[in-house]
Amino acid sequence: MLVSEVCRCTDLTKKAVEYYVGKGLVVPGVLENGYRDYGEEDVEILRRIGVLRKLGIGMEEIGEILRDGSGEAFRKAALQREMESRRNVKKDVLLRELCGGKSFSEAWEELRALEVEETVGERLIDAFPGYYGKIVCLHFLRFLDEPVRTEEQKEAYETVLGFLDGMPAFEVPEDVEEAMGGVLGQMGTEQLEEMLGKVKESMEEPEAFFAENSETIEWYLAYRQSEEYRNSAAGRWMECMRNFQAASGYTEVFLPAMKRLSPSYAKYCRRMEAANEQLLERYPGAENLLMNDR
Repeated sequence: MLVSEVCRCTDLTKKAVEYYVGKGLVVPGVLENGYRDYGEEDVEILRRIGVLRKLGIGMEEIGEILRDGSGEAFRKAALQREMESRRNVKKDVLLRELCGGKSFSEAWEELRALEVEETVGERLIDAFPGYYGKIVCLHFLRFLDEPVRTEEQKEAYETVLGFLDGMPAFEVPEDVEEAMGGVLGQMGTEQLEEMLGKVKESMEEPEAFFAENSETIEWYLAYRQSEEYRNSAAGRWMECMRNFQAASGYTEVFLPAMKRLSPSYAKYCRRMEAANEQLLERYPGAENLLMNDR
């Protein structure tokens, strides 16, 4: 079909269609008279581009989404937009506070913290693909709302960025990725944040948590020792994570740098270590479960 009919089918302008053709996103055939001939597949691609553009997705991201058959580029773009939305909410609050008399120097410090959060968040999204990347991103961004003031924090910030930029790929077998994606993909951001919040709450009063959840903990510890767990998607996933941590410098480089960068994260880790000690006192045969969740 000719471009005029394509425009009617897609609700795009002729100029927009020609722009997308120029970007190589659509490659129509050419008739003998030199006119472009668009097929049904071209029209479908243009409809998808139109939807993505109305959602505010950039051209580079759209190209990645169209080329990627796994859906990973789509998930990455969605997570980036979600993180951007969260930052905009914080900026709206900050603007209202400025109207209410907040000093510009305080606002400047908070905006700098948002810039750190944005930069680290982007690197985390790139470094940890899939649904696991969303969990990692949400987990660590909770601790990046503090300004980077000291030389130690600045050095740690550069170390974090350097590690994430040069980090080896976190590889997981395809069947494990699909299984875990099916579970995690059903969890929205609010559910993930609630889950992370419960982990944090369990460390505030570990004794009370262990007492209230003793049966569940005992069942889980027994399950973790079983062949069933080792062969499950979750067990194989954790094995991949342990191998990645051991080989990448995640434990030796990234986590210590995060502690230096964020005092709240350092405090979180101290509480986790204390809770882990209490867990081991109560259940001497337990593995280092809490430490694996950092």
